[in-house]
Amino acid sequence: SLDIWDPFEGFSAVASVPPSARETTAFATARIDWKETPEAHIFNADLPGLKKEEVKVEVEDGNVLQISGERSKEHEEKNDKWHRVERSCGKFMRRFRLPENAKVDQVKAN
Repeated sequence: SLDIWDPFEGFSAVASVPPSARETTAFATARIDWKETPEAHIFNADLPGLKKEEVKVEVEDGNVLQISGERSKEHEEKNDKWHRVERSCGKFMRRFRLPENAKVDQVKAN
């Protein structure tokens, strides 16, 4: 079967979300690659501007890997004049159901 991609699918749903909610979801699309090697499942996340201590990695419900964190808005000085603000701030959370063979007791982040 052939699926047709609609670039506007779900667009009206996003438009109805209040701006405050969109601010926190902008960072929610943290890009994460997942590969499996003979030794491990490896997740690489692009989380620019976050320190390791600001990212939480945990296993929930037995085999669901959850990666979450929050980027705070930068402190603004009274005399600062911004020319462009493109980096989003807010919370993010990504969840991945791990396969049966995953050794969830050996999960670690580096």
